[in-house]
Amino acid sequence: MTDELWRLSACELADHIRQREFTCVEVMQSVLERIGANNPRLNAVVHLDADAALDGARAADAAIAARRPLGPLHGIPVTIKENIDVEGQATPNGLPAFKDLIAPADSPVTRNLRRAGAIIMGRTNTPELSMRADTDNPLRGRTFNPWDGQASAGGSSGGAGAAAAAGFGPIHHGNDIGGSLRFPSFCCGVTSVKPSFGRIPAFNPSATAERGMLAQLMSVQGAICREVRDVRLATGAMAKGDPRDPWWVPAPFAGWPASATPLKVALTKETNGYPAHDGILAALDQAALQLTDAGYQVEEVVTPSIMQAAQSWFDVAVSEIDQTLGPLARAHGSETINALFGYMKQIGQVVDAEGYRARIAERTAYTREWNIFLDQYPLLLTPFLMRPTYPADYDVKSADNTRDLFLASMYSCGVNYLALPAGVIATGLVAGLPAAVQVIGRRYREDLILDAMAAIEARSGVLAHTLWQREG
Repeated sequence: MTDELWRLSACELADHIRQREFTCVEVMQSVLERIGANNPRLNAVVHLDADAALDGARAADAAIAARRPLGPLHGIPVTIKENIDVEGQATPNGLPAFKDLIAPADSPVTRNLRRAGAIIMGRTNTPELSMRADTDNPLRGRTFNPWDGQASAGGSSGGAGAAAAAGFGPIHHGNDIGGSLRFPSFCCGVTSVKPSFGRIPAFNPSATAERGMLAQLMSVQGAICREVRDVRLATGAMAKGDPRDPWWVPAPFAGWPASATPLKVALTKETNGYPAHDGILAALDQAALQLTDAGYQVEEVVTPSIMQAAQSWFDVAVSEIDQTLGPLARAHGSETINALFGYMKQIGQVVDAEGYRARIAERTAYTREWNIFLDQYPLLLTPFLMRPTYPADYDVKSADNTRDLFLASMYSCGVNYLALPAGVIATGLVAGLPAAVQVIGRRYREDLILDAMAAIEARSGVLAHTLWQREG
């Protein structure tokens, strides 16, 4: 059985390891063999240190034998996206010019995962500057979707999404400023939660300058997994505090007072004029029925405008990208990333300093309005992407394509602008490729989002298992 341990969830692996039903080395060997057999065609894991991973597994087994205290992720193989620091390894962020930028210390996420007992076995791919809805770059090449090599794996955490779906271990780190955890989860048929701002500490010791205001307010760290319970386990482990992030908030992750039942869930199918695919709308209806079956009170309602928040996100993001990432792209980036930034400037408004300040002020008003709405409805079920999974490179073919993805994903970047938590859970196939729905929640109530996604998953199944059945 040990050669198939890669199939198990992190929760299952952790339980079996503690009960000494198999060793950490056996788990790591199974995952490494799975990566060796399938990663050459997917290019999801772009740096793999098998010897160090096995050494870590042997040390984890020794800790068990010595009866030392074990963390919640003891012996679990994990990956870290190549835009976050792992001590002694490069943090190239998709740029060949940064291939030798060696991290002097671990990021808070890396440190927290290690302290929880996880074994960092490799790094996953990201596009240049982590700023695309697809994953390809001149340094590492393209990451391919395990479901269909012509389809996008999503971005910017596309390596993590593909690795999760393919069975390269149960937990894969990613991050999200406009959808970079949730796009790959949608495209690859897996699951993730974009946490609340301040939930998981962030800092790169290799950074030579502080991030822009927008990035500080809206970029968050998280995990992509096959199963909801593993997202819960990983998020809790990553959420421990770190003094290097002054924006970290010591909010409880579990142990909140019990909510009134039945919990009210708002449902919206408002497309703001976008021609949503019938299969996406059907997936929303199916998820609403599944939540109702699980005992939730689901009501279709009119929400505050998500389009206002999404458009403000885009206008402020275009301005900040032009000032902070634009020079890096022009100096070190490919024609592809520079073309994308050009398309973004065509369809967004590059605001001046006064316009920037005004948009940030408006953000407070939008967030207040949504907080009031979520005070009545603790959860909101929405589309994530209102079209099926798109082809590779779709996002950079033209300004019209860039605009299409922005409009189709208004419920993605709009949520980032509001700094609210949101999860994506795979529901099945639309047009033959994975699709998902999104669950938005109150600030710091990722637990409620995870509960609802687990209810949907219990009725839809784990979509990655369908992918593996195709291999047989």
